[in-house]
Amino acid sequence: MKLQQLRYIVEVLNNNLNVSATADSLFTSQPGISKQVRMLEDELGIQIFGRSGKHLTHVTQAGHEVIRISADILSKVEGIKSVASEYTQPDEGKLRIATTHTQARYALPEVISGFVKKYDKVSLHMYQGTPAQISDAAAKGEADFAIATESLHLYNDLIMLPCYHWNRSIIVRKDHPLAKLENLTIEDVAAYSLVTYVFGFTGRSVLDKAFQRANLKPKIVFTATDADVIKTYVRLGVGIGVVATMAIDPEQDKDLVVLDASHLFEQSTTKIGFRRGTFLRGYMFDFIERFAPHLNRDIVTKAMLLKNNDEIENLIGDITLPVR
Repeated sequence: MKLQQLRYIVEVLNNNLNVSATADSLFTSQPGISKQVRMLEDELGIQIFGRSGKHLTHVTQAGHEVIRISADILSKVEGIKSVASEYTQPDEGKLRIATTHTQARYALPEVISGFVKKYDKVSLHMYQGTPAQISDAAAKGEADFAIATESLHLYNDLIMLPCYHWNRSIIVRKDHPLAKLENLTIEDVAAYSLVTYVFGFTGRSVLDKAFQRANLKPKIVFTATDADVIKTYVRLGVGIGVVATMAIDPEQDKDLVVLDASHLFEQSTTKIGFRRGTFLRGYMFDFIERFAPHLNRDIVTKAMLLKNNDEIENLIGDITLPVR
């Protein structure tokens, strides 16, 4: 049994059983992967993958267990390398962050600016995607940190740390009837066409729940993953916008009227997540604390020792989270 074989079967699953795509991602040949997978199956005396001719069709029950353990082994191997690097090259390495556009555009710039100035030998990579893609990247080890508001709860193998609360604002053109309204209600919002986030993005589910509680159906005419795109279509008169308050720039958006909607919707919580068993380098602890100052090294270390995310919530529960 070789580590290379374990890596192959994990990546085959990550590439949806497409051996050709797996070969491309690992910069090797398709026949080579197929041969090594067969050799591993012969050694273990089981089938890891079901087949139809030359094509892989599914993962067997035994295969799921083998791949799960293989992923843990590969993660621990990476952890060993990280331990060595922490002592030989403490300020060198890489940091991969998966997040949404809103976090990348509005919450992270100042954090990353300070981080790269201090750790100029750390290669920082940022991936943007849907919350589900972000969580999946962290769960598979393709990202060190996942930063998002939604979907992180789907992955129990991630340690999830609450960072800050946030809420929403309604944005309208200056000539819109709501522009001069003082006491905004959910009925007022429901009366107009809405431009907002795609479902599953940036707390969108909270918005939908607010309308459901009021027995109202929102008139959503346009959705986007990017707050700046939402603003563009509000300016065009497509509808009124519902965006994260932190996505509003007082200078750049001064042509729009901003109406506080925090009393209409439950606040959302952005979290940072990483795989259980991950060895955090010193600069990783520093990044977390820069993003969420209450998450110092002591708190994060304690959270890593807890059994589940409910216990982590209790640990963080006594700390007042900032609101953005």
